[in-house]
Amino acid sequence: MSAEPFTDPSKRSHLARRLIQLYVGLVLYGASTALFVEAGLGLEPWGVLHQGLAKLTGLSMGLVLTIVGALVLLLWVPLRQRPGLGTVSNVLVIGFAMDMCLTVLPDVHTLAVRIPVLVAGIVLNGMATGLYIAASFGPGPRDGLMTGLHQRTGRSIRLIRTVLEATVVATGFALGGTVGVGTVLYALCIGPLAQFFLRVFALPSASGRSTVVAGRQPERAILHP
Repeated sequence: MSAEPFTDPSKRSHLARRLIQLYVGLVLYGASTALFVEAGLGLEPWGVLHQGLAKLTGLSMGLVLTIVGALVLLLWVPLRQRPGLGTVSNVLVIGFAMDMCLTVLPDVHTLAVRIPVLVAGIVLNGMATGLYIAASFGPGPRDGLMTGLHQRTGRSIRLIRTVLEATVVATGFALGGTVGVGTVLYALCIGPLAQFFLRVFALPSASGRSTVVAGRQPERAILHP
């Protein structure tokens, strides 16, 4: 392996920025999910499942998120998907960051406060998604599951994503997870927000070209942790 990336100052700087984007993005993603919980107006699809499982098991939502992420990652093996640093970090960081935020965020009760908290969570989630995807360290566990199923079955990512999300929402709701206006707003807003922030946080590659082509095939962008 060439040692050039470690001796070239510009490449070291580029790698450092990617790493910062990755971990800042993952921490902010955890914070955004905590805001969804505090708002109490509906969680994002996988969050509904995590909350339902947390109620069933008595574990924290962050720990459930981590366990589910690890189990989903095991499904990569038969799908022949290869995890990257971002994949493993995704499993380890988001749940921890979520639990930490939930311990410090104050409870909100009035609708006048819960609505802005929900909106802040959605926008922060889009920002976090743009940050960690633009870092290009590999997809999250749920992303890889969808792309792996797409490659093995030939079905569209849109269809696979819809089926998976409908399944996790229905399961989570049956277990006591919160489905509401926040779930719908997230579904409507996260795509445009993530595409916008992908452009904002796109990094130039070593050749000077963007590592993220946000405008190409936006319908295939994967927007999950």
